[in-house]
Formats: sequence, C-alpha cells, structure tokens
Amino acid sequence: GFVATVRVTAGSTGTTGWSVAVTLPTGAAVTSTWNASASGNGPVRFSNVAYNGRLGAGQATEFGFQGTGSAAGLTPTCTAS
Repeated sequence: GFVATVRVTAGSTGTTGWSVAVTLPTGAAVTSTWNASASGNGPVRFSNVAYNGRLGAGQATEFGFQGTGSAAGLTPTCTAS
C-alpha cells in the first residue's frame, strides 16, 4: 500500500474551487481520503471540501489519500475553477 499527500496552490488570481485527477497504476485503489472528496476510479478525481476550496492568490492547501497496490507511475492532473 501507499500514502500520498498532494499540495494544491492557487495561481495569481486565486480559486473558488479545485480538483485533481490522478490516474492510478493497474491494481491500485484508493481506500481513504482526507481534506478532499474522491470519486471515480480511473482516473480518481479529488475535489475540495467546503472548508478548503477558496484560496487566495498563492495560497495552498493539502489533501491526502491512502491506497492499496503500488504508487509507481501515479499521474496527477490539476484543474481549478
């Protein structure tokens, strides 16, 4: 298994919401998440929760997840709104 921590940093205009898509290696799965909500399984999309979606310019927040299998080859892709 593995544990991952992901840092989300707002750009120069800030954000009112964010999401991160992570493509897991074959055989890996997310078993728990904190400071984000997770949906899907290929890729898994993590999105902000009520208390950490609004970020001012340059501000950051972190979330994490625990998984089964191997973390080798994780591919995160970030989007913001």
